[in-house]
Amino acid sequence: MTPPSFLSSFFLLFLLLSLFFLSINGQNLIYDTCKTSSQQDPNVKLQFCTTSLQAAPASHCADLNGLGMMSIRLTRYNLTDTRCYIKQLLKNNTKKLDPYVKSCLDDCFELYSDAIPSIKQAMKSYNSKRYFDANVQISSVMDAATTCEDGFTEKKGVVSPLTKKNDATFQLSAVALSIMNILQSDSK
Repeated sequence: MTPPSFLSSFFLLFLLLSLFFLSINGQNLIYDTCKTSSQQDPNVKLQFCTTSLQAAPASHCADLNGLGMMSIRLTRYNLTDTRCYIKQLLKNNTKKLDPYVKSCLDDCFELYSDAIPSIKQAMKSYNSKRYFDANVQISSVMDAATTCEDGFTEKKGVVSPLTKKNDATFQLSAVALSIMNILQSDSK
């Protein structure tokens, strides 16, 4: 084997440095976007936003429009996961569940089932730059999470087993709406 030439070593170093700076720029965009979002919208928490977007595949390479799509996609994954979780709770705890809690879980299952087509449509609207339509569709997802959580609080002493999941759905939706607002204000 021949030792690597100076040119190939230089190229490798250049490639590694380029990837490093792209990663830093991606992290800066995520942080800056989340910071702006959290300052403009009390429903967006800076830490939750940055952690969520940084965990998304290829988020460090994305532009603002890409981060918006990623936040919608994360919301969709969360909806699907929460719906599955509710289904498991209903299936595995049928005899143990308080009838009121079971009724709330049934309602939440329906709300999340209805929210999945809404988020899919929001993705299509977003891709078509129909932000008003995407806003309405994502807002309905937020309402589903809130309505689900509120159902448990209507009866005193009932604790929702979905509080964290509903909160995550709400916050991911808020991040998506905030990014769309930034995109709209940037295009004016």
